[in-house]
Amino acid sequence: MTIGIRPQPGPHPPIITRLTPGTRLGPYEVLSLLGAGGMGEVYRARDTTLNRDVALKILPDAVANDADRLARFTREAQTLAALNHPNIAAIYGIEELPLDGPAPVDVAQGKNAGHHRALVMELVEGADLSAHIARGPMPLDEALPIARQIADALEAAHEQGIVHRDLKPANIKVRPDGTVKVLDFGLAKAMDPAGASSVQAMNSPTLSIHATQAGLILGTAAYMAPEQARGKPVDKRADIWSFGVVLYEMLTRQRAFKGDDVSETLTAFRMTDAARWMRSNEPESASRSPR
Repeated sequence: MTIGIRPQPGPHPPIITRLTPGTRLGPYEVLSLLGAGGMGEVYRARDTTLNRDVALKILPDAVANDADRLARFTREAQTLAALNHPNIAAIYGIEELPLDGPAPVDVAQGKNAGHHRALVMELVEGADLSAHIARGPMPLDEALPIARQIADALEAAHEQGIVHRDLKPANIKVRPDGTVKVLDFGLAKAMDPAGASSVQAMNSPTLSIHATQAGLILGTAAYMAPEQARGKPVDKRADIWSFGVVLYEMLTRQRAFKGDDVSETLTAFRMTDAARWMRSNEPESASRSPR
């Protein structure tokens, strides 16, 4: 077993956290890295007890002591466990797994990292929706069955008071048989009526830190509802907005709002609102062609 080194910015030395094929975490054998992001690394792994492949979402050692991220990781498990629907990727459990063999070391903190907290999730085969969109605009007879399944998944979540908050093509898998699975409810939060103060917008495509208050900005900028991008409390209508943006992109292969970060997205919102206002308030004489 070998451990890769991921560079870390700042004065501290790198933190060794990347797991490689053959690594054993309790009964799970890591097969490959599927992806990595702000909320952890996702691995394809073999459940040697039940002889099935699963997805392991592991919180990096580098942030394992961050109370906000730990709370958010636990909330993701609780959220996913509450959702039982054919179009939502299932969760099998949340575990603290011992690492067999030499443990990676957090050299910045000087501690042994011999255990990992992990979500054990359904492994969904197939490409994500962004790969389908990359081929070109989708015809209606292809797009509508996918859109219908996304809507069914969101409706099931909304019926339980859960908002996804980060719906985007990369979080939607399409299996070879056409079944759609909505992934990564890591930004989901049970809706509550409590208000929250506004916060300064942070320039990041995916804002994934400090997510315990409704007033903080969560989600991917290009798909955010305006109130979400402004750091306001959101409800299921934010998901409906994101769904509409995703559907637009499916049909046109163009993003509805071309913002790479929150500030650019807010600018796109304002420009769209201004153009709409100008059209609706344009004097009748100005709309006529000169003679």
